[in-house]
Amino acid sequence: MKNSIVYLLLSFMLFAACDDNILETVPYGQSTSSQFWRNGDDAVAAANAMYEPLVVEDFYGHAEHTFDIPSDDQYRAGDHGEDQAIESFTFDAGNPQLFYSWRHKYEVISRANAVLINVPDISMDQNLKNRTLGEAHFLRGFMYWRFLVIYGGVPLILEEDVLANEYNKERASMEEMHAQITADLLAAAELLPETHAAADLGRPHKGSARGLLAKLYLYQEDFAKAIEYGQQVLNGPYPLAEDFADNFRVETQNNPEMLFAIQSLQGWQENTHVIYTTPRPWGGWDFHEPVQDLIDEFEEGDPRLDYTVYQPGDMVDLGGDRGVTPYTEDLSSTGYHFRKYSSWRPQGGLNMSHNSPILRTADVYLIVAEAKIRAGQNGDAEINAVRERSGRAPLTDATMEDLIHERRVELAGENQRHQDLIRWDKAGLVDIVALYQKDLGPLKPPRTFERPKHYLFAIPQREIDLSNGVLSQNPGY
Repeated sequence: MKNSIVYLLLSFMLFAACDDNILETVPYGQSTSSQFWRNGDDAVAAANAMYEPLVVEDFYGHAEHTFDIPSDDQYRAGDHGEDQAIESFTFDAGNPQLFYSWRHKYEVISRANAVLINVPDISMDQNLKNRTLGEAHFLRGFMYWRFLVIYGGVPLILEEDVLANEYNKERASMEEMHAQITADLLAAAELLPETHAAADLGRPHKGSARGLLAKLYLYQEDFAKAIEYGQQVLNGPYPLAEDFADNFRVETQNNPEMLFAIQSLQGWQENTHVIYTTPRPWGGWDFHEPVQDLIDEFEEGDPRLDYTVYQPGDMVDLGGDRGVTPYTEDLSSTGYHFRKYSSWRPQGGLNMSHNSPILRTADVYLIVAEAKIRAGQNGDAEINAVRERSGRAPLTDATMEDLIHERRVELAGENQRHQDLIRWDKAGLVDIVALYQKDLGPLKPPRTFERPKHYLFAIPQREIDLSNGVLSQNPGY
């Protein structure tokens, strides 16, 4: 897939330019011509173009990950003042981090709408058409899912809005958001193939859509449907990688467990999150540093710790003239860095083909386990599948406490923890106020989480201003 994007993206980009705001976006869906939307090659080029915004620095290259820095897993580090406000819950609606990835989500949605409007009328191979439309539904659903968990309801811009040139819309309700995301993911699950051949690894497939549906239903506390769609993934061709670390090595990162990831390619679509999470003396920028509280969560001897974080004494091959180099405590203000996002080329220098994981089969195992436990069923089989892969002793009659622990250590650094704590707090399973009042050291002192205000981030003030007040703000901001 990475190579196909290199050759096909440019042809679509001739017809589409990335704008800063949804209100300023060219209505691609209306722009048909004798030079585009002609055949299957054009459809694939348009599909490939949907992925291009995902990797940029102001999206999954960095900005989207800042929505997890309030969690108790990491210290923001770095030199961005706006990040400090996000971490400490002192931000207001003018904080630029709230805006950076907003525009890129709508850019992906705009490109997905263009595909959904134009591709049905193209005469082309039906299987390829189905795949292309399925990708558009999946990515649009994924973008609205991220909007939902960060901001709540946002304007739903769909095909009919593009055709009517109607972009300045009121926010959708939470129920409308859930309904649209569900519809898109169900359509994607119907249209997408079960798996992809090697040339198309990295595109979403049925397992991607069903896995995200399972997560959506878990957030809605519809445990029966979370189990139903989660089991479809677990019964499908998406086994856990034999080695946990295979999910974070460039050579093996697109293994069947990786249901969806932000793809990166050295020299073309480079994932700057690799730079953000790497020690500065090793070519990085020193952001998102794990804290001791996360390290202490791992059971003694859990090999996942070794591949989740760099610890003092670790020997790391930086390639080239630097070769094998020790990781020392002074490389980080907390004493640790995340390891999941960094690797080096043999000739030296960061390997910028390192992907960002979004959804793994291990996550789905834990989704199903949680849904079963909360529904009064036994989730041992699912939670133990994840534990036993890393040599952990199996559990009997696993509890929510066990599940919360397992999600934290399995998914550390994968942009999950803060949202997990929010939904568990809503359900009365954890006390997020007390957790965030915990003193995690001088770099991460107690912070005040205000219910229900901080369940959602603020709508960017810039967007409210551009809408002439059509957009409304979340309560408390």
